[in-house]
Amino acid sequence: MAYAVPEPKIFACTQSEELAEKIAKQYGTELGKVTFSTYSDGEFQPSFEESVRGARVFIIGSTFPNSDHLMQMLLMLDAAKRASARHITAVLPYFGWARQDRKDKPRVPIGAKLIAKMLEVAGATRIITMDLHADQIQGFFEKPVDHLFASTVFLPYLRNLNLDKLTVASPDMGGSKRAYAYSKFLESDVVICYKQRKKANVISHMELIGDVTGKNVVLVDDMVDTAGTLTKAAEVMIERGALSVRAICTHPILSGQAYERIENSHLEELIVTDSIPLRKESSKIKVVSCAHLFADVMHRVHNNTSISSKFLM
Repeated sequence: MAYAVPEPKIFACTQSEELAEKIAKQYGTELGKVTFSTYSDGEFQPSFEESVRGARVFIIGSTFPNSDHLMQMLLMLDAAKRASARHITAVLPYFGWARQDRKDKPRVPIGAKLIAKMLEVAGATRIITMDLHADQIQGFFEKPVDHLFASTVFLPYLRNLNLDKLTVASPDMGGSKRAYAYSKFLESDVVICYKQRKKANVISHMELIGDVTGKNVVLVDDMVDTAGTLTKAAEVMIERGALSVRAICTHPILSGQAYERIENSHLEELIVTDSIPLRKESSKIKVVSCAHLFADVMHRVHNNTSISSKFLM
């Protein structure tokens, strides 16, 4: 006798509630009911207000700082595990702490590996995330990881701009692979920025590898934090004769003086996803939603169908 596969239940951490509502709507369902009790000292406790026994559960939450956002995800995973959910998928549109993916000097942690282990111990049986800071982070997990690429939402936007003499640029050497992948689909040239730092978030020197004279340049990166690199790269490119400079960055961390730098920069626009909610609006920042991408992949995961068509890079 055949049994119908029950519909999954989708829940949201508070920091990603707006995106989770969009994902649930695209999926064709409503968010599950969860409440948070908060103690006077700031400690909080999530509670599922409906049964998840035997169900497939998707818990949506980006883990950008502060650490409460990560703690919310961990507590909800643990609650789902202890409530006898059958499959528990942690959906992290932005996987925080990913810049600590290796020991770049003595006596420092590998934070990304630690977070991976914490998610698994808490109860995650699968991870869905997007544009990891380093591809090798997938190897930190012993559970399946679906690593999605925001190119599936950015490329249609770029094509609709109909830019002539388009050139894709990477703001640093580490992002060259991503830039080459975009250039392949856009059939464009590639230029690379070489930067040297005094310390984290402070650039001491930047050089350009390639020619941007008379070109419309699109900078591609996985995240934008203080926007120092992007705005400096845009300045260098305009000085070298670029017609225009845009930037595509998947995760809008936008800390410190980022908004001011972007507003006062040579960037025509900064195109981001809603993996992290913006702290405030900006005339130069365009948000392209990734909700339909996650909803589609979640649907395919639930129905055990291929998601390979979602990997454009």
